[in-house]
Amino acid sequence: MATVIEARALSKSYGATRALDGVSFTVDPGRIVGLIGPNGAGKTTLLKAILGLTHVDGELSVLGLNPRTHRDRLMQDVCFIADVAVLPKWLRVRHALDFVAGVHPRFDRSRAESFLRKTDIRPNSRVRELSKGMVTQLHLALVLAIDARLLVLDEPTLGLDLLYRREFYDTVLNDYFDKERTVLLATHQVEEAENLLTDVIFIGGGHIALASSVEAIAERFVQLTAGPEQAARARELHPFYEREVFGRRVLLFEGRRASELAALGDVRTPSIADLFVAKMQRAGEQR
Repeated sequence: MATVIEARALSKSYGATRALDGVSFTVDPGRIVGLIGPNGAGKTTLLKAILGLTHVDGELSVLGLNPRTHRDRLMQDVCFIADVAVLPKWLRVRHALDFVAGVHPRFDRSRAESFLRKTDIRPNSRVRELSKGMVTQLHLALVLAIDARLLVLDEPTLGLDLLYRREFYDTVLNDYFDKERTVLLATHQVEEAENLLTDVIFIGGGHIALASSVEAIAERFVQLTAGPEQAARARELHPFYEREVFGRRVLLFEGRRASELAALGDVRTPSIADLFVAKMQRAGEQR
């Protein structure tokens, strides 16, 4: 199956600010990809480019199409949930369903209604009467009822409590994702999403710091936790990151085998969150 997203040397500036600087990556079908970066990293600019909402220099293909010149056709196969509510506050829930049914030929109203019946949202409620979590559920009901190939999420659970966040991601996994569909999730809340992801793209300062499958992380990176004496010996093997935790040293290595480090302390694969912090700090030091 063809690549879902292919980006080559994407660049974008806002005045003197370089939002994207030579960004390249690919996204394959049937993957859940975390686009992870701090605020101001370039995530939103990149998503806007993927959705055809802004021009970027370089080469960008989404589902085999140029997002800028074929946006109408592209949006038949792409759904998007932003970090802010976009539904008019005066709109009733049933009218929101009417509208999407009228503009999107692949919207399954019965599926949206089935999802909403599992919530406290009532068809005659206005958007302004719903909590932020309920508005997110309504967005999700509208989007998941569209038979799309790519779902783009931009900080979709920002400001929601833990129960709504957990329910949101469970719904995406259980009711949307399958081997024919792809999810691109932009977030800075790494710990919350890392168990969902098949791939990660770390972005900071407009640069890609890492693009990898989660499986490859275990083969490529090793984390060592050691006492002071062992840490001194471990530094001879050139870790790319080090920090102190409760009097012990945590060191991250790239391209080393766990067997090389096992005699020096506790060895494991770093979490995505730990690897993200290490890569972002290293990238900042190199710029």
